[in-house]
Amino acid sequence: MNKILILDFGSQVTQLIGRRLRELNVYCEIYPYNKYPVPDASVRGIILSGSPCSVRDANAPKVDLDLLRGKFPLLGICYGAQYIAHSGGGRVEGSVAREYGRAMLYVVRPDSPLMSGVSPHSQVWMSHGDTISRLPEGAQVIASTQDVPNAAFEIAGEPTYAVQFHPEVFHTAEGAKILANFALGICGLKGDWTPASFVETTVRELRGRIGDDKVILGLSGGVDSTVAGVLLNRAIGHNLTCIFVGNGLLRKGEYESVLESYRDMGLNVIGADASREFLSALAGVEEPEAKRKVIGRLFVETFDKYARQIENVRWLAQGTIYPDVIESAGIPGIASKIKSHHNVGGLPEEMHLGIVEPLRMLFKDEVRRVGRALGIKEELIGRHPFPGPSLAIRIVGEVTEEKLRVLRDADDIYIRALRAYDCTGMGFPRASDPREMATNLYDAIWQAGVILLPVRSVGVMGDERTYENPVALRAVVSTDGMTADWFRFPYDFLADVSNEIINKVRGVNRVVYDISSKPPATIEWE
Repeated sequence: MNKILILDFGSQVTQLIGRRLRELNVYCEIYPYNKYPVPDASVRGIILSGSPCSVRDANAPKVDLDLLRGKFPLLGICYGAQYIAHSGGGRVEGSVAREYGRAMLYVVRPDSPLMSGVSPHSQVWMSHGDTISRLPEGAQVIASTQDVPNAAFEIAGEPTYAVQFHPEVFHTAEGAKILANFALGICGLKGDWTPASFVETTVRELRGRIGDDKVILGLSGGVDSTVAGVLLNRAIGHNLTCIFVGNGLLRKGEYESVLESYRDMGLNVIGADASREFLSALAGVEEPEAKRKVIGRLFVETFDKYARQIENVRWLAQGTIYPDVIESAGIPGIASKIKSHHNVGGLPEEMHLGIVEPLRMLFKDEVRRVGRALGIKEELIGRHPFPGPSLAIRIVGEVTEEKLRVLRDADDIYIRALRAYDCTGMGFPRASDPREMATNLYDAIWQAGVILLPVRSVGVMGDERTYENPVALRAVVSTDGMTADWFRFPYDFLADVSNEIINKVRGVNRVVYDISSKPPATIEWE
């Protein structure tokens, strides 16, 4: 599969480069700058990301540009641009003329392939303290801003380009055009990476990799594992056995309903009720990462147990998607790991099964599009993301049976109310397909859930004083889970849900609404 490699130097918006390329139907992969694969014939271009570092630092992240320059089309963004200049004999220095935020770009060389069709003047987004004061040998300016003369340049005689602004962010008005010029024009990619082509390619690759081996897959009821299951079923058919683990941490009635829905889809599903083991292992565990690792360990052990009952099982399949991989990876010394995921973190060093992750390079919205290409029912495709560790990370602190009861009851009221509220004509797009308008609040929201807080507050019910727990409602809108904003509910909905939870859920006397975006917060509380 032809692709572009993105080498990540630790920028907080590197993932947006990948998102913008995927929107152009161009396949790309993001790797830490020090862990990328040796480029082969499938690599048609390479992008160097931004970074919080300075190329002038002694320990600045570095790659060997001799292996890349002139051999592949190369685009440096912000730090990447400064690194190309610095390593090529140019000068990068701290400057009084720092640029943060919006700036006006002036195209100096409209004949440059990177600036083809870009307006003579357009808004860009700057975020750098250093600036390129002298270009490297053979370079010529192709665009400037008022304060940064060398805002963009190219190297004569080779397909090497650099921009000190961020074309991947929304605030760069013609950033998509610049990235399209690089990917479709300079790199010569066709923009033909579609859900249908992904299905065709992935099925072929899965058959080649797995052969006649048997695979077990963990189904969760969510979009990711469902799409992974149907995709694997198309590739290897009866050699796939799906296992749905009842970890005791699922939503109200979810274990039974999910099992039934999968059987209706023709998947070979085994129900594995391990709730007692999970809850016992979580007793006394309060720290979020520790909870994730406990759940991850038992998740794998459960599969290992059931794998022994199926002859010749060689592979454990997982519904890991790209945000899981990116958030869990981090770059040592530069970008911090946000959290570990049960699919990618907390796994034992020795496993009896190999790992296959057919969706590992997809963002959530891409997974949904692939699901539609596979013909999966819309009610499953439009289902909200649900964390792998389930309700354990929506209970802040230790997980107990009583806390799970309270949370399940409150969550059930909340989710049912979202589905029942008619928002036709309110202008809310569907989260799973923004080209359509939502008819109920559930479809308008990317992810929603209730969080049980580890504090108690005073309340009054009837003539009695209460001292019980508050719960927080969470609802966000997003396109891929990498960034998210809180959902603007109608006030009457919040009032009705708050009243119903307080009146019907024993142990709750206060309801609050979380209005934090991601970043700086995360979607889940733990």
